Amino acid sequence: MGQATAPAAGQPMGDLNTTPLIDVMLVLLVMFIITIPVATHSIEVDLPVPCGTECPDIPKPDAVKNKIVLNDQNQILWNGTAVTEQQMAALLIQTTQMDVEPELQFEPTANASYALAAQTLNTIKSVGVSKFGFVGNERYRRFTAASEET
Repeated sequence: MGQATAPAAGQPMGDLNTTPLIDVMLVLLVMFIITIPVATHSIEVDLPVPCGTECPDIPKPDAVKNKIVLNDQNQILWNGTAVTEQQMAALLIQTTQMDVEPELQFEPTANASYALAAQTLNTIKSVGVSKFGFVGNERYRRFTAASEET
């Protein structure tokens, strides 16, 4: 910043001191911000509440559902019946061609093969199932050591 030099003797100073003007403007700005009312418009949103240790399953009575379960013997169960991967793909294609596509629930057991689960999910995706959900995840909400389970 440059320094102001003293004017020649007997001449008035031509620069206006703006420091008090800036101070007054800042005080007015702060007062204006403080006096603005808090925004009173709001949107009420109902958030889900935790259900504790056991969450109730609320089924829709009118909805048709199909369930794929993978067990620890590397079996694919379609609504409780053992099927091969090709049979499962054919059943999935049939369900996607229905007027109202039924919901497909996927539930691998705790010791199910990861490779089988990945392969089954890939088949489900390639068929083009649009109503899909994982079920039974609430059982795995808490992790325990292997020695604590027995």
